[in-house]
Amino acid sequence: MVAAVAVVAVLGIWLGGIRIIVIQPIGAIPHGVTVVVAGINANLVDSPDAMCQRIQGGVSLLCRGVMAGAIAKEGKILLRLPYSEILFRLSGAPYLSQ
Repeated sequence: MVAAVAVVAVLGIWLGGIRIIVIQPIGAIPHGVTVVVAGINANLVDSPDAMCQRIQGGVSLLCRGVMAGAIAKEGKILLRLPYSEILFRLSGAPYLSQ
């Protein structure tokens, strides 16, 4: 029963267009951030780094900034949360030492 409720909840979030975006700590965002966003085309758990990796095969500061800006401009931020290393890794972003 609990598994069925969890599946329905995740499916509702997915179909409703709600996404979790994780931005790792960088110069402009020294502590990183996890945001819940509606209205963007992304994976359920995603990050600018993972998007750059998928689109251009690597991560650069320019691409990371463009992706983060596009998310802020096109999406509606519903909730801001502290940075989560676990969610960042789930996003599929390549590991980069800081």
